[in-house]
Amino acid sequence: MNLIGQLDHLLNFIAPAVVVGLLVAASAPMAMKRARPNHSWLTQSAINSVACGLVLVGGLVIFGHDGKMATYAVMVLACASCQWVAAKAWRG
Repeated sequence: MNLIGQLDHLLNFIAPAVVVGLLVAASAPMAMKRARPNHSWLTQSAINSVACGLVLVGGLVIFGHDGKMATYAVMVLACASCQWVAAKAWRG
């Protein structure tokens, strides 16, 4: 496999983490009206995406391949937990 193919696989592996991280950070103000973090939308998206990416890597290590629904479920829970902690613990 050449470099372009490897890069394509890596980007397709990380894409769900980035999309979920962005969507959760974008929808947080609608869902959590009273508790809003002091961090920017970009910072929240980055934290959520990193957490989701770590879960995807963990699922790859545990299950031996990616794309398991259990991994995606834990990814969504991890992302929501990060957003909740950002809203509750980082208030100024």
